[in-house]
Amino acid sequence: MRLSVIIPTYNPDKKRLEQTLNSLKSQSSGMHEWELIIIDNNSSNNFQNQVDLSWHPAAKIITETKQGLTYARLKGFNESAGEIIVMVDDDNILNSDYLEQVISIFDQNSQLAALGGKSLPLFEAAPPVWLHEFYGNLALRDLGNDIIISGWVNQYPHAAPIGAGMAMRREALDTYIVKITTSKSTISDRSGTSLSSGGDNDLVLEILKAGWQVAYFPQLTLQHIIPAQRMEVAYLARLVHDTNKSWVQLLESHGINPWKRISTSGVLPRKIKAWFTYKAWKSKPDHIKWQGACGLFEGLASLPQN
Repeated sequence: MRLSVIIPTYNPDKKRLEQTLNSLKSQSSGMHEWELIIIDNNSSNNFQNQVDLSWHPAAKIITETKQGLTYARLKGFNESAGEIIVMVDDDNILNSDYLEQVISIFDQNSQLAALGGKSLPLFEAAPPVWLHEFYGNLALRDLGNDIIISGWVNQYPHAAPIGAGMAMRREALDTYIVKITTSKSTISDRSGTSLSSGGDNDLVLEILKAGWQVAYFPQLTLQHIIPAQRMEVAYLARLVHDTNKSWVQLLESHGINPWKRISTSGVLPRKIKAWFTYKAWKSKPDHIKWQGACGLFEGLASLPQN
């Protein structure tokens, strides 16, 4: 078994999950080369009885009762057999050659351990004209058509792979798996309705610090389904706030945080000042950016004192 596709999910939208599975069904790689594992992270919508996996000879659904994306992924790592792992979200539509390209790239680059590519939007409703400012927060990106390879340089690489469609060598995951299983990780990730993030970045940093390289390959292309709810101001404000807060905590845990800790009493004055700096009352994107600044301040205040 060359490759394992892992789909962690929590109360998935059945239509979007079906689109994800249809894209896997259409892969150019023969099904004898890869397995499919769906990790059900305590869903309550009974999707297991409504999804058809009979088209794949090595497909299964496994339950992970410990809530959180990190634990669902870890379950998938432990239950899978492939030497290569591809993480697919339940709203990703992979190009038909995605898995074939992943195998080819790893075969030609022995020092690469984590790969990603283009994550292009598939909007279920017309997006607001300003939404592009928050594409990164929505796990959307297009860094152009050049290959970008990065090693460890004591900072987070701009072209590091994102969680959607990230492909990894199993042998490069040892340090990360030990970290999670021994409860040494303090990084919060998606859990239930929480919008905290950092698990993808934590994984990338552990791989880099172990001496491997990560890369962006433009031929790895997927579509990320964006429903109308994720384009609403309230959702985006919460997303950017929670992402920024967890980002500070992630960088601190790896010793590469460029900002100084602030006192708890200093958070409110900074929020008030940022309200005027960002002109948060002026427009919807300005309000979202202000919420992002608030998340950054809260993250800095949560850091341990030296």
